[in-house]
Formats: sequence, structure tokens, C-alpha cells
Amino acid sequence: MSVVDPQSSHPKTGSHESTQSHVEGGDYLAKRTLKKGTAGWVLLAGLGVSYVISGDYSGWNLGLAEGGFGGLLIAAIIIAGMYLAMVLGMAEMSSALPAAGGGYTFARRAMGPWGGFATGAAILIEYAIAPAAIATFIGAYVESLGLFGITDGWWVYLVVYAVFIGIHLSGAGEALKIMFVITGIALVGLVVFAIAAIGQFDASNLTDIAPTDAAGASGFLPFGYLGIWAAVPFAIWFFLAIEGVPLAAEEAKDPTKNVPRGIIAAMGVLLVTGAVVLFLVTGAGGADSVKESGNPLVEALGDGTASKIVNYIGLAGLVASFFSIMYAYSRQLFALSRAGYLPKTLSITNSRKAPTLALIVPGVIGFLLSLTGQGGMLLNMAVFGAALSYVLMMVSHIVLRRNEPNMERPYRTPGGVVTTGFALVIAALAVVATFVVDSTAALWCLAVFVAFMAYFGIYSRHHLVANSPDEEFAALAEAEAELE
Repeated sequence: MSVVDPQSSHPKTGSHESTQSHVEGGDYLAKRTLKKGTAGWVLLAGLGVSYVISGDYSGWNLGLAEGGFGGLLIAAIIIAGMYLAMVLGMAEMSSALPAAGGGYTFARRAMGPWGGFATGAAILIEYAIAPAAIATFIGAYVESLGLFGITDGWWVYLVVYAVFIGIHLSGAGEALKIMFVITGIALVGLVVFAIAAIGQFDASNLTDIAPTDAAGASGFLPFGYLGIWAAVPFAIWFFLAIEGVPLAAEEAKDPTKNVPRGIIAAMGVLLVTGAVVLFLVTGAGGADSVKESGNPLVEALGDGTASKIVNYIGLAGLVASFFSIMYAYSRQLFALSRAGYLPKTLSITNSRKAPTLALIVPGVIGFLLSLTGQGGMLLNMAVFGAALSYVLMMVSHIVLRRNEPNMERPYRTPGGVVTTGFALVIAALAVVATFVVDSTAALWCLAVFVAFMAYFGIYSRHHLVANSPDEEFAALAEAEAELE
């Protein structure tokens, strides 16, 4: 049975986005079912921290080479405000629309199939590339430890991809619990680092990069005002991927309450850890010394027992994010595939209710990208996808508030559209900032995004699955609007 999608005609513009969907039989969804009720809000908060905590251990410090301590500090404050506003907006949308699609689900309801797929595609770019960047940082930590005489990280990348995809295939409950334990270890590592680094802190180290001749350059802003903007993608690395918490909605207990609690609690933890790391690493090791390091916490401490401990535990932090973002990309790909936006075979789940190909295919792509060894470049590419998805998700919140004011929202964003409007503006500037840092890498990501949209325009918009959860959310909204 074919039906014209109710969202195909946009009421405000009068454009006609012809999409067609059909109802699949019971066996279709039975083969595409996730395990229910595996996570409460504490486990979800742990998942949120797990997504991000590698950003405390490596990657953010490359922003010192773009903006110096002052530029990165200002960028981090702005970006922290953006993420807090965005998280509050996502908490509301996840309480109203608890489904495995996360940001794609929100955008699908607010902006129709084109907006939903655009958001999902941007998120996939972020989540497919971020683990590749993290893999290069894992390689740097392993090499600094001298484990097994490793001097070339490519097979380390292969091992971590293979092992952690295998664990995920064993089921979500097991994977989430393992992530929670690893994240706890990583947080202990940050405490050990902080205690050791306080004794080595010297305020003069914060500004030891020599000023350039750029406009506004000083000891505090050695690369001038433009350095603040160039540091934005690296400030995002302190928080990137926390927006993945709503992807666990279909596997959470009482998701309308626990998903908002989990994502807000995770954001609170990450605000603290990000501030501690930014000040103590730079103050103990010196901005100039750690600005291009693959393991900045270790280099900041120098030689000694604490340095060795942090180096080993740092691996746990990197592994936690690597492991958890795999969970995120598999759920986003699962949701898009189940609804017919991407090839439907990608959403088939195994006997443990884990989406097999949705875990393996992005893993292969990520491994191939990690072979470049360019962690900074991959980081910037992941940020492009993330920032673009943030723009679309914040637009979704504003549209839903305007078009569906009576939608049941167990949690409501403080400040409403003003809060998410602020996040929208900063996210748009962040997209532009990725071109400032590495225009070639950002253009490649833009090309991939355009290819996704072309696939949707040419093929998949004619093959959507009407009885998938996200499409049913949209159909329900249309039916309610007609009744009103």
C-alpha cells in the first residue's frame, strides 16, 4: 500500500516535497527491535559523560595552537553556553518524542522528511568520523606508553574497532554497563591528574605562546581576535556527542523522565571536567608545550608515577568515548534505515537485539579514515557534522514550540525559544568556524552531506516506511492538527 506522506506539502512555503511511504508487515519491525528498559537516568548520565570524556584527555588542546589560552578560553565559555542551552532544548524534545532517532526524530516531526533526513545525515557524519579521530588519540597514548613496542598505530585502530564492535553486538544492556564502568575509571583518572597538576600549576604557563602580528594579538590572545573563532571547533570537543543521549530512548526505562534527567546531569559533570582540564593542563605544562600533543595530560605532568597512572587511565577515557559513540552511530543509522531513509538491511537486529550492520558499516568507514593518522583534521570534520546538526535541532525546537504549542512536554526548556535561539546562533557560527580551521576537510564533509541529500531526493524519499516509530510520530501530529 502506498500513501502520500502528510508532511509532503509545507504549509508555510507552499512547496511540494513529494514523498511516498508504505506500511511494512509485522515481520519487518520484528526484525528491527531494540531491547527495552535497559537504562535508568544514572546509566544515561554515564552514557552522556562517556560520549564526551575523551575530549578531556586529548584533542581540545589543539585549540591552543589556533587561539592560545585566551582564545580557547573565550571560545570554551561561549561553546559551554551553547551546549547547555542545546541540552535543555533537547531534554524537552526527548521527553515529548522518545525514539531511537534522537535529533532526526525531532527534526522529522518539526520539518518533515527533508529536515529529518538532513539532521540524521549530519549526525551520522559526526558519529562516523569522531571515533576515527579518537582512535588516532588512542594510538598516541599507546605509543607514549611504549606498549608492545608499538610505533605505528594502524593496527591499534583495527583492534579497538574489532573488539568494541564485537562487545556492542552482544547487546545494549551489557554495552551500557561496560561503558559506565570505563567512564568511572576515566573520571578517577581526571581526579588523579588534577591532584598532581595543582602542585605544578604556574599562571605564567597559560600565556607562554609568543604573540603574533594578528589583529588584537597579545599575550592572552597570541593569535588575535580571529584565534577565538578558530578555537571554536576544539572547544566543541569538550562536549561533542552529548546530544547522543536521546538515541537511547527506546532502550531506557521511563524515557520521558529519565532521558532529560540523564542528559542534564551529564552536562553538569562535563562543565566541571572541561574547566579543570583547560586550566590545569595549560597551567602545569605550558600552552606552547601541549598545543600539539596527542596526550596533553601526560605531557603536562612530565615523568613520574602520576604521569604513568594518568597515561594508562587516559586510555580508559579515550576508549569510553570511542565505545559509546559506536553505540550512538549504530542507533542513528538503525533509526534512519528502519524508516527507509537509508538501505533497510542496515537496521536488522541480531538475537541480542543489536543492529548488526549499523555497527559494522560505519566502523569500517571509521577505521579507513583513522588510517590517515590526522586526528586534528578528523576532529574538525566531526565538528562540522555536529554543528550542522545542532543548527537543525534547535530550529526543530523553535518550530515545535510555534506549531505544536499543546504537544505534551513532560519537561519544558527554561527560557523556551530564547534559550534554543541562542544555541542556534552559536551553532551556525561554529559551522563557519570549521572552514576557518581547515576548509578542505570541511568541504569534503559538505560534499558527503550533499551526497546523502541527493540519495534521499532521488531514491529513498519514495520508499519510506509509514509504520516505523518516527514516521508514526509525524502522522500522529498531522492527524491531531486536522482534528484541531
